[in-house]
Amino acid sequence: MSAPTRKRRWLTICAVTASAALVATPSGAASGKSKSPFGARALAQLAAEREKSVGAVSPHLKGEDGDGGNEADEIAEGADQYAEARTSPGIVAPGAYGAAWTSLTNLRSTGGSWRNVTDLPYNSDDSRYRDIDSNSSGGSGNVTGRMAAIAADDDGYVYAGSAGGGVWRSKRGGGHWQPISDKLSSQSTGALATDGGGRLWLGTGEATTNADAYLGSGVYVLSDPHHGTFSRRSRVGGAELESTTIHELRFGGGKVWAATSEGVWSHSTKTLKGAWKLEFAPNPDYLPGGSKATDDSAAYKNIANDIAIDPKDPSRVILAVGWRSGDDYNGFYTKVGGAWTRISSGFGDLPTDADNVGNVTFARSADGSRYYAIDQSPEQLNTNPDSGLEGIYSAASPFGPWTKIADYKGLAADGSALTTSGYMPGVQAWYNQFLAVDPSDPKHVYAGLEEVYETKDGGSTWSTVGPYWNFTFPCWSIDPAKQTGDCNQTTHSDQHGVAIGSYHGKSFVYVGNDGGVYKRPVNGSQDASGHATDWTSLNDGTIDTLQYYSVGVGKDLTYGGVSVTGGLQDNGQSVLRSNDKVMGSNFGGDGGDTLTDPANGCNIAEEYVYLAIQVTQNCAVNDGSWTTDATKATSYNVAPADNATSEARFIAPLATDAKDSNTWIAGGRHVWVQTHGYAIRSGSEWKSVYDLGAGRTATAVAASGGKVYAAWCGPCNNQGFARGISVGNADGTGWHDITLPADGTVPNRYLSGFAVDPKNADHVFLAVNGFSRHWTEGPGAGVGHVFESTDGGTTWKDVSANLPDVPTNSAVVTPNGGLAVATDLGVVYRAPGHTKWQRVGSLPAVAVLQLKMSPDGSTLYAATHGRGIYTIKVRDCD
Repeated sequence: MSAPTRKRRWLTICAVTASAALVATPSGAASGKSKSPFGARALAQLAAEREKSVGAVSPHLKGEDGDGGNEADEIAEGADQYAEARTSPGIVAPGAYGAAWTSLTNLRSTGGSWRNVTDLPYNSDDSRYRDIDSNSSGGSGNVTGRMAAIAADDDGYVYAGSAGGGVWRSKRGGGHWQPISDKLSSQSTGALATDGGGRLWLGTGEATTNADAYLGSGVYVLSDPHHGTFSRRSRVGGAELESTTIHELRFGGGKVWAATSEGVWSHSTKTLKGAWKLEFAPNPDYLPGGSKATDDSAAYKNIANDIAIDPKDPSRVILAVGWRSGDDYNGFYTKVGGAWTRISSGFGDLPTDADNVGNVTFARSADGSRYYAIDQSPEQLNTNPDSGLEGIYSAASPFGPWTKIADYKGLAADGSALTTSGYMPGVQAWYNQFLAVDPSDPKHVYAGLEEVYETKDGGSTWSTVGPYWNFTFPCWSIDPAKQTGDCNQTTHSDQHGVAIGSYHGKSFVYVGNDGGVYKRPVNGSQDASGHATDWTSLNDGTIDTLQYYSVGVGKDLTYGGVSVTGGLQDNGQSVLRSNDKVMGSNFGGDGGDTLTDPANGCNIAEEYVYLAIQVTQNCAVNDGSWTTDATKATSYNVAPADNATSEARFIAPLATDAKDSNTWIAGGRHVWVQTHGYAIRSGSEWKSVYDLGAGRTATAVAASGGKVYAAWCGPCNNQGFARGISVGNADGTGWHDITLPADGTVPNRYLSGFAVDPKNADHVFLAVNGFSRHWTEGPGAGVGHVFESTDGGTTWKDVSANLPDVPTNSAVVTPNGGLAVATDLGVVYRAPGHTKWQRVGSLPAVAVLQLKMSPDGSTLYAATHGRGIYTIKVRDCD
């Protein structure tokens, strides 16, 4: 079997490292490790070669020494860019999204309604798409977007809280889902929990400290979770927890405790009224209203991760607080003499020093006899390339002494797929954590990191029941007749939520991860390697929380209609043909920007990250035959040179010329142009037509009739943020930087998109991200989100008018001359000849990152980051 010359990316990168979309990372703070792509790996290599190469680092992620030593820092810097776009040049005040949502819902609405086109199963193992850059056959099966929290009861009801698409309910033990939080102003979930009275509690604001997480609007409760839906009236307390993230909700002593990004709070469980009580904030000066609230590190000074309550005495409480990358305040705290005091001893194996207490998760057995904890170490995170996991621990009381029952080396030896130096269990323990104890057995525990682990003897032995994937195991096969060869299905990687519940008298464990929701019997079966044989994906298409960065639409020449593609967080690129009942995945990894030929929907280019562009001219349909004959691969890596030097944004801009689909524009430090269209086969075919300058990277590009617009930032964070616009021609002539007026006509914020008038290349619109100066503490934040130029970008006019003050991501000129704009809370539209904006339809409060038109110009496609892809007829917007 000959090894192919082209190789594929195996591990996916999740866009992770900032605390939230409204929280900018202080310089040097985001030193955590994101998911490595492991570089490229040939599928046809022997198992030993595959094992040896799993930890290799992609060239564009290597450090200066070439061995990947700076990989964590580079990925962290890249992943933080999603948050930077929304926060720079400064700190955003609490309440910005809530005010924007109110303004948006008060806009006059257009006619028509949105239709979800991705509300069907998305099979990541679809055997039609086993080309060189696909992850098909890995074993995740049907997937959807990231699930941040899970809850379940003994009546067969399961609740799944997504990262950006709201909370969903199943009354059949999983599957047949219905959304139950669409009325809320935040669709980002941090925590879900049921109390002893059968109520369901929701903490909004995803707290995994990742870049594409959004802040929340507080805590809500449903007294009838089997039938009710969340509304503003179900909010607990006042506005105290607005614009926070909520990591955990715990109950004890008639209180609900909330571990948040702004300390630990409590509230009575007997009433929803009355304010939340701030129990503990290690650095109160950094809280909103404090003397240091505008400090660029304020968002990291009061992070709380979990609460452990002594079941024998609910007045005895332990708080686990601290920033994952380390801070002086990190540690465990308890009340001594009425004051919260750091615990410095008595914990046994569980560290108490600030260097080794990071993200922590607790779990308690139903009978109160055992406590368990996962601890992520900042010191490990910053010094150990293999793992950030300090360990898993057990104790008879939350006050210790604790005994270590697992470390990353032991877990790697217990059937893990992550056995290579540079990427071992717990490498992302700051991002991936859950713990659950079997209610009927205090020694039976499920732990989640990148994989799912199980112990039935209190931690003496472990099994990797949910391995990262099946590629490293002897049972794996690319055989298109089999989903995963002779391996059993596993779960998607990156675990976040867990719950144990019953359906028809049988107990199940439910896990939530970057691919959605999965379940298996609590006492399920395992094979000889300890891998579970009975995982079931619950991502049946009725739950669509897919997190798209982009969308592409082209005519389906084989089946008629159109082919719809889109790049996704941690779920590659989806492809939906006109006759499909199931979507397939033709590219793996993180899917960034997407180009699709309007005339032929199987001509597709997909960006991985940092301009790692891949192209196919047959939708990447392949039965895996390329593994034995390299010439049968039908997708090609065509990255321009900025990919190799990391001089591009994590999700970098990519566009075709509106008048010539063979001319492509890509933006990194340089503006790149290639004129071979989808027939490009090598990165060397790109030509640099303009150097934006050292330290600058493109944030948006557009072209029409050979005229090219490029927006850039550099620096791109809130330490000296700067932005600008460059204009020139695709042939390399006429390039110059636009002199933007000093009066702030175009704000000093992230410039996120262009829309060029198809009738006049000098007539262009500019979308501006972030929040205006009313909310943003930073130099030159200015006002406005949409600007218009009629002279090729030389001068600009603010046309925002009544547009809500909300981050604006992209824009498109409709065939009738209208302008549609994608924002973090939906889509707005300005009709031809009008100055006022209208809300398009009534999407939930979900971020729309990109808009595209159908080939015939009749339909608008919206890529949402949490609720899939939606369409609406353009005539309905008039």
